[in-house]
Amino acid sequence: MITEEIHEGYGRYTIDRFEFEYGRVLENASVEYSLTGTPKFDDEGNIVNAIVYCHSYSGDYASLNNLYEVTQEGSSFDKNEYFLISITSLGVPDSCSPSITGLNQNFPAYSIKDAVNFKRQFLKEKLGIESVHGILARGFGGYEAYTWACEYPDEMDFLIIHSSSYKTGGYRYVIAKCMDTIVGSHDELNTESYDESLSKVMVSVNSLLYSTYFSKRIFQEMSNDEIDVLMDDFIDDGLFMDLYDFKFINDSILNYNIEDKLENIKAKVLIISSKCDIYYSPEFDSLPLKDMIKNSKVILYDFVRKNADDDDFSYFMDDLNEFMSQFKK
Repeated sequence: MITEEIHEGYGRYTIDRFEFEYGRVLENASVEYSLTGTPKFDDEGNIVNAIVYCHSYSGDYASLNNLYEVTQEGSSFDKNEYFLISITSLGVPDSCSPSITGLNQNFPAYSIKDAVNFKRQFLKEKLGIESVHGILARGFGGYEAYTWACEYPDEMDFLIIHSSSYKTGGYRYVIAKCMDTIVGSHDELNTESYDESLSKVMVSVNSLLYSTYFSKRIFQEMSNDEIDVLMDDFIDDGLFMDLYDFKFINDSILNYNIEDKLENIKAKVLIISSKCDIYYSPEFDSLPLKDMIKNSKVILYDFVRKNADDDDFSYFMDDLNEFMSQFKK
């Protein structure tokens, strides 16, 4: 139950004590978040219309802003009807991360379940929320959403997951393993202070990541010169990421696999996938879930404007409206 007034907008909260799965504890763990929309309460003062957005690999709390078209009045997640919460994930600046804490290589190893518990603890402590109406997620955020629903199946009514998967395997495992090898091969990785030469490792990492960034169709349609220009921009943008933050996120992805827990999910699930996605293929990451998760629906789209890893949920507005109509009271 909420015990203080809720203010819309950006904020920071400090978790006094956060315990990881294997027992290590961090004190004064920072949480970056944003709140928007209209909270609604039951007779006991509990918020009943909260929707959490779990951002992608390179996102943060502000990624929720990319959903503006589906949060306008009359849209699927009308801010007059829902209370939208976006939290920068554990391990990502400016929430608690290796770089923000200054712990660097000494930061606790964390799992996707730890990332889920980080958000759950914030919701409970800051907002008095122990269960949410639903979770929207994309990419890496989908790992959190699936894990949340498997480990705590009574804590949400629905999931909407865009371009994600339920495990790291096959092509994704090869990519994650290659990145682990690139990062781990640097001699300065375990020094006490951050060596500037570590930033150069991110050039190699981002070159590899770029190979997953666009859909097969878009890569094929671009000239080599276009690929070069966009690749240079992608690598330059990625240099702003701290190597230790990247390493710990990648470590959590390497060990991600909840296939044997999918049967625990009670929520209704809408899964959205691109037909041309290189990284999350419908054949292996989406379509099998129709038989693995009860009350699930998979829809496939051609993403032609940008890449298959697009934040824009408005592509499938009609499907979102149809899915959300079952929760109208």
